Amino acid sequence: MNGFLYGIMLQWKLDIRSKSLLVTCYIVPFFFFLFMGGIFTSVMPGMRSTLIQSMIVMSVSMGAFIGLPPSLIETYGSDINKIYKANGIPVYLGLVTMFLSTFVHLMISCAMIVLLAPRLFEAVLPEQLLVFFFALAIYIIVSLSIGSILGLIIKNQAKLTMIAQLVFLPSIMLSGIMFPIDLLPRFLEITGRIFPASWGYQLMLDNGFCLENLWYLILVFFVAVIICGILLKKQKSK
Repeated sequence: MNGFLYGIMLQWKLDIRSKSLLVTCYIVPFFFFLFMGGIFTSVMPGMRSTLIQSMIVMSVSMGAFIGLPPSLIETYGSDINKIYKANGIPVYLGLVTMFLSTFVHLMISCAMIVLLAPRLFEAVLPEQLLVFFFALAIYIIVSLSIGSILGLIIKNQAKLTMIAQLVFLPSIMLSGIMFPIDLLPRFLEITGRIFPASWGYQLMLDNGFCLENLWYLILVFFVAVIICGILLKKQKSK
């Protein structure tokens, strides 16, 4: 218990000083929301019904794929990992605390979009907010699980930045949030379905919470948990 509390306190101090977390979970997503929200609703007024879901997909993808992995590298690729071991803290605790911390920040960021979008752009609120936020929580968890793999398996910051962009950009461009996915060539449409963003987007739409949109996210999450477990086991043996 003492080790767990120590890990939480350490992560809290790191979060306060983290410019990366501030930029990827708040500043960039809100600039995108304020800038693109006006463009989308002006060019395509019908998009008001899906604007909230579209902006949230961007925010979650940014925080999960670009915000979380560098924090994991800072912990598992530095002396912080040695501090954990010296104090008898389980090797998985760093991942758990960062995962939970980023989850909370993304939920706050997304909740602010839900509150502001109807006032700023006359966006339509989801019909069932509880179901919507439950779908959102699932989507965030799955996205963070992929971000966790990136942060644990890649040790070089420059390489991580490049690979994170290769996951982030298709998640935005091929998920259906910028334009209807059926306008894409068949190859790109299939490619877009590999990333959880398109599934999460469909899941958060009104009447979209169903097994058809949920099964792939569950599969990705369990595969990610297994991979993270293997990677953490390797960390422990070092």
